[in-house]
Amino acid sequence: MLVYDGDCGFCTASVALAQRWIRPRCDSTARQTADLEALGVSRQRAVYEALWVTPDGTGYGGAQAVAKLLAGARGGWAVAGAVLQLAPMRWAAHGLYRVIARNRHRLPGSTSACALSSGQGTAPE
Repeated sequence: MLVYDGDCGFCTASVALAQRWIRPRCDSTARQTADLEALGVSRQRAVYEALWVTPDGTGYGGAQAVAKLLAGARGGWAVAGAVLQLAPMRWAAHGLYRVIARNRHRLPGSTSACALSSGQGTAPE
């Protein structure tokens, strides 16, 4: 299950693009309508980053959520996902994800809801 920010136009457009072109083998849901408690995900973490939640309840966030989504897709996407899970690519992907997350309100498809209010841009505890 991919959990993303359904109020953010950039996030919603990114998920739609992934569903159309990458065609991951997973369901996706906006955090605003997801049963986060049933998924074993805190609201704070769901606000902070996109999440990949496995059937056993293991959660991966941010760049690793993207890597897991890719790894579960068909063809070359699976290879890309596997590579993104390896150091040092994992570290680079994490840095790039954080830059995009902090600036998503400036990216195409964004809305005013994409801007993180103070306190939402900090790491979950």
